[in-house]
Amino acid sequence: MNATAKDARIALMPGDGIGTEVMEQAVRVLELLREQDALPLSWDTLDWPSTAWHREHGQMMPDDALQQACEYDALLLGALGDPGPLEDKARYRLPDGISLAPLLTFRKGLDLWACERPARLLPGAPRYLADPRAEQVDMLVIRENSEGEYVNQGGRLQQGTPHEVATQLEIFTRRGTERLIRHAFVRARERLQDHGAERSFFCTEKGSAAAQVCLITKRNAQPAWGELYTEVFAEVAREFPEIGVSHQLVDAACMKFVQCPWEFDVVVASNLHGDILTDLAAVLSGGLGLAPSCNINPDNRDRPALFEPTHGSAPDIAGQGKANPAAMLLTTAMMLEWLGFGLSAERLRGAVAQDLVTSTPPARGCKEVADGIIAHLV
Repeated sequence: MNATAKDARIALMPGDGIGTEVMEQAVRVLELLREQDALPLSWDTLDWPSTAWHREHGQMMPDDALQQACEYDALLLGALGDPGPLEDKARYRLPDGISLAPLLTFRKGLDLWACERPARLLPGAPRYLADPRAEQVDMLVIRENSEGEYVNQGGRLQQGTPHEVATQLEIFTRRGTERLIRHAFVRARERLQDHGAERSFFCTEKGSAAAQVCLITKRNAQPAWGELYTEVFAEVAREFPEIGVSHQLVDAACMKFVQCPWEFDVVVASNLHGDILTDLAAVLSGGLGLAPSCNINPDNRDRPALFEPTHGSAPDIAGQGKANPAAMLLTTAMMLEWLGFGLSAERLRGAVAQDLVTSTPPARGCKEVADGIIAHLV
């Protein structure tokens, strides 16, 4: 029992596509854990944000969505986006800029400036790299979530003419940079305490270290913000002498994620670079079907954090019961840990890991995978 955690309220947002299917399995698991571990949990299911809500109301969510969200301690989102096939003209189609806009609204409006996406290759998960060292992949990618390349500043002049000009402005602040990088070092220290000396890294500027933070920039081509990140990184690193450091350009980091991903521990990156690297990291840990994520403000728990699997709405298989709910259940475990239910979170992660090892081909459906995970919880 997690006796120290306070009562917690959750907003369940199934969203679009397979989001409704994986959310259904998350609810089954939450109900079981609430009963078994006496968790003081309650939740409401919201029908927004979603394409269905837009179809009825002309927008993805109500005008007071942020105010309503603040009534909860955590937001659990299934998936967003339902473009539909181009040839299906009868389908209600929305461009990504509209269907995915609630993500940016929540991240910015609730100041959820850190996106954490762990990438750990669990036994039994698909392994796409032949090198046996790929079994050691266990990294945490921390992405800046509130500024950088996704501030949506800019526009298009003389649109549709031969003289059209498009501008897209990137904004980086010292405050946003420092809080992000310090959080990366704090998480590296926590991982060091959790793992102890069992982890070793040899690609650091400080020599051998049991934990490291790798900074990602493109400072050779984008020196203004790249040098800001580099300078702040060096300043903050001095406060954590036990943590090794390294710095990779984003293109080199993509190569090394494939070449030697076991050398990475905590990776910290800008909004765009983190977005790209985390999808690659997800493949290294078994694919998007096993990739959880969270959007948090480590400095302020008065507002809810947002938890979502990274796989998207997958409209091509929606409604067919084929979606893998493991990413959603691992995301649910991250949410439980954030809410203070660490023992239950660890039980759920363990059940997912056990199911990967004990499950047998052929591929199972959404409910069947959840059944197997639940069997390890009972």
